[in-house]
Amino acid sequence: MDEQQLDVVLVPLGLVVLGTYHVWLLFTILRDPYRTVIGLNALSRHQWVTSMMTDPYKNGVLAVQAIRNNIMASTLLATAAVTLSSLIGVFSSDNSTSKLLYGNRGSLCAAIKRLSISVCFLIAFLCNVQSIRCYAHVSFLITAPALKGKKDLIEYVSKTLNRGSFAWSLGLRAFYLSFALVLWIYGPIPMFACCCLTCFILYFLDTTTRITRDLHSKSFKERENEDVAESA
Repeated sequence: MDEQQLDVVLVPLGLVVLGTYHVWLLFTILRDPYRTVIGLNALSRHQWVTSMMTDPYKNGVLAVQAIRNNIMASTLLATAAVTLSSLIGVFSSDNSTSKLLYGNRGSLCAAIKRLSISVCFLIAFLCNVQSIRCYAHVSFLITAPALKGKKDLIEYVSKTLNRGSFAWSLGLRAFYLSFALVLWIYGPIPMFACCCLTCFILYFLDTTTRITRDLHSKSFKERENEDVAESA
């Protein structure tokens, strides 16, 4: 098989591998959140919001500082994404630089590579901007006094905070995908190998051990028992 035929076979196959892994991850998060880091973090953030909003006058400064740190992290990723996308646009406008980076395999293939990388970084930028939007909204709501009869407000704030974190995770996944797309410049084989290696590494980063699940499960049960005792 020549290089063009490998592009047709290995590039879609690598994207299918990444897509299949993330479909499995989403299914696992919905069915068994304790098995994934994303699910456990979402439950932990719900507990954190509940703890902060039970006494906003005491914990307000701490809560706002934590949200500010998340906003700074999202801002950094958004800035990096839009900067890299702009640099790709500058390189694409220079024919000599384009030939140096993408090789002489044809204008169509080079345009597809440039477009794929640019779209990947733009998606990362939009996800991080959405994350900043949710975090900024939470920074106002989390200092509102939430009494025992205002559990709906706590649930809304925790869901908004989780939306911001999920958007940040999607933006980070777009950065992971960009590694494979950049390696596509050097050929379809490095791109496919990067997709497989990324899924292998992400599996160990996204899943939890039994010890971690037991610790979080015990913590959540203790918190539920405290809430029941307070309501009684």
